[in-house]
Amino acid sequence: MAYNWGPHYIVPSEVLQSYSGRVLLREYLDRDLLRQELSELSIQGSIVQISNPWYFRKKDQGSWVKIGESQDEKNNFPVRWDTTELENGRYEVMGFMHVYIQGQGREIILARSNTVEVEIQN
Repeated sequence: MAYNWGPHYIVPSEVLQSYSGRVLLREYLDRDLLRQELSELSIQGSIVQISNPWYFRKKDQGSWVKIGESQDEKNNFPVRWDTTELENGRYEVMGFMHVYIQGQGREIILARSNTVEVEIQN
């Protein structure tokens, strides 16, 4: 059974229909579900780092462009995205969270992604 421990996208505002200018992207994770998945995968050790790189692409494009990366779990892995140079239209934003576990004499990296569709109107 897979546990959806994250990343979970935090919508800047419930009434926000489109993005313009500089946008603060944030995500959170559920540590209890993460521990359950680690247990099910028989991964033992200590979580030594969690990192969340952010990417974007125009809707229906193949390649992703990196926006930035955050290790600031306390503030929900924030990264500022400057959309002012982008064409108006539909885009996808992806958070690709990595959890680094040290144990069993090696480092294990567990990763999950979350993609949301947004509208850019500058």
